[in-house]
Amino acid sequence: MNITNLILPTIVASVEAGLAILEVYSQDFAVEEKEDKSPLTLADKRSHEIILSHLTPFDIPVLSEEGKAIDYHVRNQWDYLWIVDPLDGTKEFVKRNDEFTVNIALVKENKPIMGVIYVPVLKQLYYAAKDFGAYLIVLDSGFDLKDCTLEQLVQKSIPVDVNTPKTRPFTIVGSRSHATRELEAYVEQKRNEHDVVDFISAGSSLKLCRVAEGSADVYPRLGPTMEWDTAAGHVIAECAGASVFRADNGEPLLYNKENLLNPWFFISNGKH
Repeated sequence: MNITNLILPTIVASVEAGLAILEVYSQDFAVEEKEDKSPLTLADKRSHEIILSHLTPFDIPVLSEEGKAIDYHVRNQWDYLWIVDPLDGTKEFVKRNDEFTVNIALVKENKPIMGVIYVPVLKQLYYAAKDFGAYLIVLDSGFDLKDCTLEQLVQKSIPVDVNTPKTRPFTIVGSRSHATRELEAYVEQKRNEHDVVDFISAGSSLKLCRVAEGSADVYPRLGPTMEWDTAAGHVIAECAGASVFRADNGEPLLYNKENLLNPWFFISNGKH
């Protein structure tokens, strides 16, 4: 499978989903509560439907937050699958702080190999694939994806690289809505090791992007996340030169597990 052929269709899916999300965002909307007490809106549902309509023709199964009830005995037969979060950061969406994303990743044999993250309010598009690189583009009003080739998109994009030159203190990025005692302890530990430590907050998968683009040195996730929260950002960070590993044993973060809950992990530029 030539995964580069899937990058542009995945991008189109994420951007169209983002437009539908913004339509809901601009209006008053109801907020439901899922079984795990997390919020659900019409934007989640519309985004999910649009993404499925784009990905289904590729005959690759989809594992989505809004369609996750697939038996593991079925899923573990899949060599390839899409892992999708139609609206990552629903809490940020409900708070109307603009820090929510559309996440789409392609996973092969438990490892993400291609990922797209779209930030609808800012029109920022992060995309990456193994042996291809990681890129960022802001899709201004004059840019038409439907008349664009992947090569043209890359030419208009900026490479994403953890080693982007910077003059800033050691910087940790963490969750805006899910701080934990363990995270606070980690930050305090780093403040004892470095003269100055900055802590920046971000919602959704933007935290992974902050490390990938060199805005932060490390994202310590010392709290629960699900596979669809991280798969797309994982491959973007790795393709940008970051390391992604479990907090408990340093092993890789794997996907399409029987339990879709991620272990605690770090995303680091190597200076964590």
